[in-house]
Amino acid sequence: MTNTLYIGDKNYSSWSLRPWLVLRWAGVPFDERLIRLDQPGYGAGKIAEALAVSPTGRVPCLDADGLRIWDSLAIAEWAAETYPAAQLWPADKAKRAEARAVTAEMHSGFQNVRRDLSMNIRRRLERAPDLPPETHAEIARLDQIWSGLRARFSGEGPWLFGARSIADAFYAPVATRMRSYKVALGASASRWCETIFADRDFRAWEEGAIPIAGM
Repeated sequence: MTNTLYIGDKNYSSWSLRPWLVLRWAGVPFDERLIRLDQPGYGAGKIAEALAVSPTGRVPCLDADGLRIWDSLAIAEWAAETYPAAQLWPADKAKRAEARAVTAEMHSGFQNVRRDLSMNIRRRLERAPDLPPETHAEIARLDQIWSGLRARFSGEGPWLFGARSIADAFYAPVATRMRSYKVALGASASRWCETIFADRDFRAWEEGAIPIAGM
C-alpha cells in the first residue's frame, strides 16, 4: 500500500499536524508532500496545488493507495480502523466514547482560540497577549479538559487518557499555542503539554517548522 499525506507548512498548519502525528504513532508508512500556504487562494480553499489533490482545496489530505481522505479526523479514524494494533483509541468502551467526545469538541470548537492564538510553533512571546473574555473562557475549558483527564487517568500513563490516543494528537497543536503565546495553565495541564513537547514524533515535526516571512 502506498500512502501520501499532503500537508501545509509545519510551522502553521495545525490541521496537518494532527493526522501526521496519528499516522506516525500508528506506525503507518507514508510519504509527506508539502503544499505551501503562502500562495494565491490561501484561506479560501482555492490554492491550485491543493485543489489538485483534495476536493475541498484544503490540507491535510491522505491518498491511501488511491483512496482520498480529506479531513483530519477522518484520516485519524481510517488509521484507527486500518491499524487496530496501534490502539489509537482507548480499549475501554466508556473511555473510548469520552476520548471521541473531547476530540470532536476540538475538531469543531474553540473558534476564538483559533482566531486569537493561531499556531506558530516557533513563536515565543515574552508575555501573554490581551485577550477577549470569550477566548479566556475557551482557554479555561481547555485547562478543564486537560487537567480533569489527567487527574482521573494519571495512574495509567502521562497522556490524556493514560495511554497515547487520537485525543492527544488533536490537542497537540493547541499545546503549542499555549507555549507560543505564554498562556498560563494549571500544573496538570502544563505537564501534559510537556509530554507532547517531549514526544519523539512531535519533535520531528517541530524540527521541520520553518517560519515564512509575512505569515
